[in-house]
Amino acid sequence: MIVLTVLFLCIISTYSASVKGHTTGPSLSNDRLYKFAYTAEVYVDRAKASLQKSAGYRFSAGVDVNILWRNPENDDDQLIKVMIRNVQVENVNERPSDKNIFKGKSTEKIIGKEHLEALQRPMVLELARGKVQNFYSYENEPGFTQNLKRGLASLFQLQMHSGSVREVDISGKCNVTYQVQHNQVTKIKALDSCEIEKTGFTSHNQILDVSTKATSATIYVLEDSFIKSIKAEENYVFLLNSRRKTGAKIVSKQRLELQSAEAGPGLIAGKHVAGVIKTLDSSYVSVPLVAETVKSECKKYPSLSEHWKSIKEHMHPEKLSKAEAARSFLSFIQNTRKATKEEILQIIKTESKELLPQIVDAITSAQTPASLEAILEFLDFKDASTSILQERFLYACGFASHPSEMLLRTLTSKFKGDIANEEIRETLVIVMGALIRKLCDREGCKLPAVVEAKKLILGRLEKPKKDDNVRMYLLALKNALLPEAIPLLLKYAESEEGHISNAAVTTLQRYDPSFLTNEVRKTMNRIYHQNRKVHEKTVRTTAAAIILNSNPSYMEVKNILLSIGELPLEMNKYMLSIIQDILQLEKPSSKTVRKVLKDMRAHNYERFSKPGSSSAYSGYITRGPDISSTYSLDILYSGSGILRRSNLNIHVFDKNAQLHAGQVVIEAQGLETIIAATPDEGEENLDSFAGMSAILFDIQLRPVTFFQGYGDLMSKMLSATGDPISVVKGLILLTDYSQEFQLQSGPRASADFQGGLAIDISGGMEFSLWYRESKTNVKNRIAMFVAGNAEVDSFFLKTGMETTLEIETALDFISTVQFSQYPFLVCMQMDRVGSPFRHSVTKYESLPSGRRYTARRGKAETLEGCEYPLHQENSNMCRKVFSTASDSSGSWF
Repeated sequence: MIVLTVLFLCIISTYSASVKGHTTGPSLSNDRLYKFAYTAEVYVDRAKASLQKSAGYRFSAGVDVNILWRNPENDDDQLIKVMIRNVQVENVNERPSDKNIFKGKSTEKIIGKEHLEALQRPMVLELARGKVQNFYSYENEPGFTQNLKRGLASLFQLQMHSGSVREVDISGKCNVTYQVQHNQVTKIKALDSCEIEKTGFTSHNQILDVSTKATSATIYVLEDSFIKSIKAEENYVFLLNSRRKTGAKIVSKQRLELQSAEAGPGLIAGKHVAGVIKTLDSSYVSVPLVAETVKSECKKYPSLSEHWKSIKEHMHPEKLSKAEAARSFLSFIQNTRKATKEEILQIIKTESKELLPQIVDAITSAQTPASLEAILEFLDFKDASTSILQERFLYACGFASHPSEMLLRTLTSKFKGDIANEEIRETLVIVMGALIRKLCDREGCKLPAVVEAKKLILGRLEKPKKDDNVRMYLLALKNALLPEAIPLLLKYAESEEGHISNAAVTTLQRYDPSFLTNEVRKTMNRIYHQNRKVHEKTVRTTAAAIILNSNPSYMEVKNILLSIGELPLEMNKYMLSIIQDILQLEKPSSKTVRKVLKDMRAHNYERFSKPGSSSAYSGYITRGPDISSTYSLDILYSGSGILRRSNLNIHVFDKNAQLHAGQVVIEAQGLETIIAATPDEGEENLDSFAGMSAILFDIQLRPVTFFQGYGDLMSKMLSATGDPISVVKGLILLTDYSQEFQLQSGPRASADFQGGLAIDISGGMEFSLWYRESKTNVKNRIAMFVAGNAEVDSFFLKTGMETTLEIETALDFISTVQFSQYPFLVCMQMDRVGSPFRHSVTKYESLPSGRRYTARRGKAETLEGCEYPLHQENSNMCRKVFSTASDSSGSWF
């Protein structure tokens, strides 16, 4: 028994000794010098390209490591010295000598003598349990070289057991997961969790934005509890959501391999780290391991005025349908973001009236404090003569990619002040609604400026004054989409008439179905079935659309189907088309509709065979792996054959988001007296009116009036030229993505994507009493340019990739009605012209001396034009309309 007890105590003491001598991190032997080979590589290329032809560089060096001090009371606490030597910089891939920017240049010339000396000065790390507790370097050392050292120092940080931990290194404070297996440790760093100073911005809508995927993995191979080799790889991939073939990637690789171990200096005696550091070199200071933000010296770019002179020829109004206009627009925004208020004002105050609207588009889209101050100093809202510029400024604010609280506060202040043009006042409050939604979407609903703007709009609707323009506040809500506004919208939709009721119900139609409660559906059912009062057809059909798009119940669908056959003829035909469209496109309510159609009381020939010319149809413009887009065309006529409403919608969507890319609605009312026809029920007292309303990239624009009242109608008919009326014309910043980030090997990297749109949407309505014909024409002229740039800035070298794509296209929607007979003939056409499409990729490497390598590839093609297919009945009608076209030729008035 005594022997067993002695043996047990021996085992315990041996185990305790082994634990005391074991470290939980990498352990260096005393009096040894470890020599490593270190490489850091950077690659920049297209997202799916192989690395063999990428732009980039390789940084290589020898690294000497030895232990300086070990805590006498804790073996896990140690100081190690790390020194970089024999630095070399070269191409990351083999390249012919004539394309090698490093040829004939020594490392000292490439990096610079001062930077090279700083880089080769040793650093000291305090390691405790495998984690870097302190990073000692020299004060006032250049930030670039300090970051390269931080990248190397961070590699020495690891733990010897599996698990997750928050860890600080060059990337910031990050979530890190360790997986330990035998002599190998794998470290996975979640880069999106890293707490570090970040700069940049993203686009408001996900469809128009850029997706980013970042990964980091490091594999350690150990031998005798010390590092034999380290392989680290970090990947950043950027993809344009609207076209995922367009993108870029940045890859950073590090490799540290043990070459040899030889006799080295002995340990420094001391009890505390501070004393040892002071003994070693009093110039050492503890600096954060997290990277510091550094910038290369800015190149001398042309001044803003010089840049403007080089591009202004592409910015004339007649050239806005060209891709070069969108390209110039984007480049001017980039330069404006670097400019001062005085430089901006110099251009605005000296340029011609013809070019000023395009300048206002770009300066407002720059979204800098200087650009906002400059444009506000220039524009005088008390001066009606500059209303065109004021409107362009306001729309550019509405399309802002990352609006600030200051912008909304400024617009609210302007709204409360004197405004000479009432249309500008209306546009201003509509744009305020758009800014409210964008700020709320970025968790800014409680910002003081947002609260003030919401209070203003809702207050004017809750207690409207006698002379208040109620419709403009409803249109502001159509952009703001405030959940708390729904009760107000229900009140206006059900109790008001004409354009007020119509504005309220179309605003409700814009809300996500999740906000459309039972109370909303009850009100929409009362409006559609006219339980309390008679409503216009346009309001009733919109109410039906809301019901059918918000997860309707079996009975709600059944009641709508039972109403078909009892409605006015054209509304009857319209509702039939809506039901058929739901089934054809397999919309969410299609299953419920199919169940109801099994009931013969709801589905029979008498109910579904009523004549009429109104229609509704949806189809795909594109269907792709990244995004798809749909169009919908619906036209509602009055019983006398006059257009009541035509509605063209384009939606773009992917798996996670959607974008209401465009809507053009042409409405007409009260025109029956012109042809001595009888108005439909509920529309006997409507004034003569025709106008157009548009939504562009989720932003409701101010509606345009063709004529208002019988006198205005006759005046414009007699003086009509047939020219279309412009709804929106200008330059829009669609995609605006800019991010800077820290690579774990030391350099700073950035990714920038901008997309600009030059757009011209116009519409017209022609009316011939003699030939009893009407024609509406909506023309969309669009040119788009997208530019992306991914770059790594290593202070001695910049390497990156630029990608561009551009397209010019036109989409026309024409509706021709012949109402000399009943049912009248209606022909709808939606055509897209052939579209030139160009795409290019440029990879580059450049030294501060100006030596540069560039490789460019491009592709140009023409996307064939097409006429989008509508339903067969429309095709048959078009044949009849065009067969009699020669008989109806003549002048329009």
